Amino acid sequence: MTFVDEVKNAVTPRAALLVIGVLGLQLLFIASYVGALHKPKPTDVAFGVVAPQQMSQQLVSQLDGLPGGPLDPRTVSSEAEAREQIMNRDIDGALIVSPQGRTDTLLVASGGGTVLSSALERILTQVEAGQQRTVRTVDVAPASPDDFDGLSSFYLVVGWCVGGYLCASILAISAGTKPANRQRALIRTAVMAVYAVAGGIGGAVIIGPILGALPGSVWGLAGLGALVVFSVGMITLALEALTGIVGIGLAVLIIVIAGNPSAGGAFPLPMLPDFWRAIGPALPPGAGTWVARSIAYFRGNAVTGPLLVLSAWAVAGTALTLLLSMRRRGGRDDGRTEATSSPSPSGGSTAV
Repeated sequence: MTFVDEVKNAVTPRAALLVIGVLGLQLLFIASYVGALHKPKPTDVAFGVVAPQQMSQQLVSQLDGLPGGPLDPRTVSSEAEAREQIMNRDIDGALIVSPQGRTDTLLVASGGGTVLSSALERILTQVEAGQQRTVRTVDVAPASPDDFDGLSSFYLVVGWCVGGYLCASILAISAGTKPANRQRALIRTAVMAVYAVAGGIGGAVIIGPILGALPGSVWGLAGLGALVVFSVGMITLALEALTGIVGIGLAVLIIVIAGNPSAGGAFPLPMLPDFWRAIGPALPPGAGTWVARSIAYFRGNAVTGPLLVLSAWAVAGTALTLLLSMRRRGGRDDGRTEATSSPSPSGGSTAV
């Protein structure tokens, strides 16, 4: 056997294509993470302004014209309204101008990301200094002292996502990545659901009562975790049913390469480049991180949209998995041993 033959035996054409695919994922991983996170800066941060009527519009125009467009300011009627909008996650901060003195108040919410609240404090301090005014900062939704940089919610969701696609991958490759029949697909879906519930409860208990990293409802976080794990797991099963082992790579592409850097974890969404800011809320890591922070710090507000996103992934993955299994019911891989004939020593045939 020649060396070329040995190479062909060692690396089949299918294996070569898979290796090329892995190389592509590796390069995309680098491009996505570095592209999203190498130069964070606030852009169009939703920001409220509470000021006397005669200066309110002028201040909004001044903030809107800052170099680089860090703020998207709008007039808010009162400090109470500004606080409510921050807790509803409609805005990320607000400036309360004092009509009597020269010290104004900056409202922030570090529970939504300490990096963003620090950036707002830096920007407004510079703006106020130019007006010979000072600013004091009030954190209306402070991050837990045990939640460094507000990252705990992000890491929690990443753990749930990893568990979802790893469990789905194991279920699929243990008996072939393409479900052969509806019964097998239903069993895998049921196992995925049980695993999701266990993973959701486990993650919530670890990050709450055990480590004390996140406040908020343990059962609320557990329910979120179950939905995150199930949605990621089912879309992975669907991709595997559709494309075979390549589906695992596609799941990594969606969840890890595109989803994690755009989730608003290390840097909140207003500090990400436009592309990642646009896709983040539509992917499970971003939707899950937003809801986890809302449960922990914002009284569970503004979660309907992200929960619908996660539900859509779960429904789409489940439907596609079951539909593809029904399409293959008449195929050869139906979970039974196929009967073929081979010659017997006596000249007849034997069923194999």
